Amino acid sequence: MIAFIDDHRGDYGIEPICRVLPIAPSTYHARAAQHHDPSRLSLRAKRDLALKPEITRVFAENFAVYGVRKVWRQLKREGFDVARCTIERLRETGLNGAIRGRPFRTTISDKAAPGDVVIGPTGAVKVMVATRPVDFRNYVERLIMRSPQRQLLAACGI
Repeated sequence: MIAFIDDHRGDYGIEPICRVLPIAPSTYHARAAQHHDPSRLSLRAKRDLALKPEITRVFAENFAVYGVRKVWRQLKREGFDVARCTIERLRETGLNGAIRGRPFRTTISDKAAPGDVVIGPTGAVKVMVATRPVDFRNYVERLIMRSPQRQLLAACGI
């Protein structure tokens, strides 16, 4: 959002853009000041800036197969006092470990197919296409009301 405001501030001004977007002008000014002067960043943001290159380095040195847990352990061995959840949070650096085996694919959809193919008990093939979503609550209520037990209970006044 800050980049968008920076791109269009010459045309419209900061406050009119902030009135349309869900951001206060004071928030924009604070973020812009932090962007231009990194000493205004919070301690956590400063620490994140220092840790990102280290995380990337450990990940690259180990052939990009280490996941969060192994990167965290390697950094601990090297003397960095960092929490594992911090490594997870900074995962945006592309940190994904190697996956053993083949990933499971449970559904393979055919985009060209017009609908679901159903083979009936006689071997007839039908193509079922849903025209609208099924309202399951009404469907279940109608099934319950049509059941012989429910009709018997209604006849008895129960």
